Amino acid sequence: YMGVASGGVFKTTDGGANWAPITDGQVPVASTGVIAVADSNPDVLYLGTGSDDVRSNVSTGRGIYTSTDAGKTWKFSGLYNGGQTGGLKIHPTDPKTAWVAMQGDAFKANNERGVYKTTDGGATWKKVLYVSDTIGAMDIELQPGNPNVIYAWMSHLERKPWSIISGGPAADGAGFYKSTDGGEHFAKVNGKGLPTDQIGKANMAVTNANPNRIYALIETADGVPQKDEPVDNGELWRSDDGGTNWKVVSYNRDLACRQAYYTRVTASTD
Repeated sequence: YMGVASGGVFKTTDGGANWAPITDGQVPVASTGVIAVADSNPDVLYLGTGSDDVRSNVSTGRGIYTSTDAGKTWKFSGLYNGGQTGGLKIHPTDPKTAWVAMQGDAFKANNERGVYKTTDGGATWKKVLYVSDTIGAMDIELQPGNPNVIYAWMSHLERKPWSIISGGPAADGAGFYKSTDGGEHFAKVNGKGLPTDQIGKANMAVTNANPNRIYALIETADGVPQKDEPVDNGELWRSDDGGTNWKVVSYNRDLACRQAYYTRVTASTD
């Protein structure tokens, strides 16, 4: 399955040689934030509308849709005002239990930002993490082998006609959150080594090989990385103890991108 930012969801059954649209005429929102497949029942799909990459052009998300027949039919499953969908995870053994990170309305402050949980396949949702009407949930991850441990990232995100507000002071509630009771409650973890000043969106990943290892690609203050640059200007962080302690493992941001781009242009290669 492939969800795109402006064209709905597509499905392939031949390894990617051919793709067919499967939400046209059923899901009235073309912008996709996330699509997830239940490990315990591959016929169960959750679709979060609203692309999570809010930049110059963005189409507002309008909630969650679910399918129980591998994408043949879809039904609306709530959170209409949740805005952009930052991430969605399904319980590994219970396809009716899922957690979703809602970034919120990209164009205004709204109370629907935050992390939500369903235990009935999307019929109802419970808000389990809320910071403010301007700070939304950017991503959510489960600890492999232990779905009671859940990680979430919160930050400020809003699109103005004249600018994009992506990030803000960590003191306002942005940053890393953790739950140890299946997402019923979350607490902010001011992990040692994480950015402490201006922080924005982050994407996280947890490795199956070491469930306590978390990677976080974090939007931080602008600037070309230099040797021994302060932690707040890093790019990629890693924790080996479930989020208590972190260290920067890469400072390569704009500089690396520009170098790669100019190398390609100079060499006239694709």
